Amino acid sequence: MRDDMALQLGALREALIEAGASPDKATKAAEEVASYENRLAGIETKLVSMDGRMNLLTWMVGGLYVLGAPALWLLLRVAAKVGALG
Repeated sequence: MRDDMALQLGALREALIEAGASPDKATKAAEEVASYENRLAGIETKLVSMDGRMNLLTWMVGGLYVLGAPALWLLLRVAAKVGALG
């Protein structure tokens, strides 16, 4: 993957030079694009891990509903038998 990125940035540098930019400016611009590429890759990695956490959170909330609904039903049933509901 690094080789592909280096080739792409080399192509960007060459295109900037052909467009009339000086070699120094073209190199700096290609390096800046590379830093943004690295930042975007980091953000993508974080989003993927956050998606996994959201999936886990969804299952945890579902589990609470599965366990909580029968417990609430049992509590209301006992309270009705005891006469605590009025």
